[in-house]
Amino acid sequence: METKIRCSWCNSSDLYKKYHDEEWGVPVYDDATLFEFLILETFQAGLSWITILNKRENFRKAFDAFDYKKIASYSEDKIQDLLLDSGIIRNRLKVRAAVSNAIAFMNVQEEFGSFSSYIWKFVDGKPIINKLRNSSEAKATTPLSDTISKDLKKRGFKFVGSTVVYAHMQATGMVNDHFEDCWRRNTVEI
Repeated sequence: METKIRCSWCNSSDLYKKYHDEEWGVPVYDDATLFEFLILETFQAGLSWITILNKRENFRKAFDAFDYKKIASYSEDKIQDLLLDSGIIRNRLKVRAAVSNAIAFMNVQEEFGSFSSYIWKFVDGKPIINKLRNSSEAKATTPLSDTISKDLKKRGFKFVGSTVVYAHMQATGMVNDHFEDCWRRNTVEI
């Protein structure tokens, strides 16, 4: 019998538990992984995260393993093929946003040396550690996610509202929102 105490939001499926235990909240400094999470979070806007997790492998296949250089140069034919792919979220605006976000991502890399350098500067290079006892204390946005959202939008990113940005911060370990009694809380630092 399993004895690990986890954040309550992940207990509804084994896929959620695996994601929680292996990825969520672990600091990510690799541009390729940061881009994957950014794209997945933008597709998640208005949907549940489990929907995205269930389609993650389909997204990887459809979007060339999240190779932002390839995505930035997608042709109209490729975009139309993606809109016919039932394995992903076929939202026209989100598919087009993935292309424009890949371009904006590379522009940020050019300006800051890496997307990681850019995004992590907002938290001085180290995770914010929150003290949450349960989901009622969790926030969907913060003043910092508002600031980052505005800056991303100014740089040409789409579907990066404050809620999406905060989810990205949680997923990539910029903020540690594991509940205080969660076994993973003190083990996510790299």
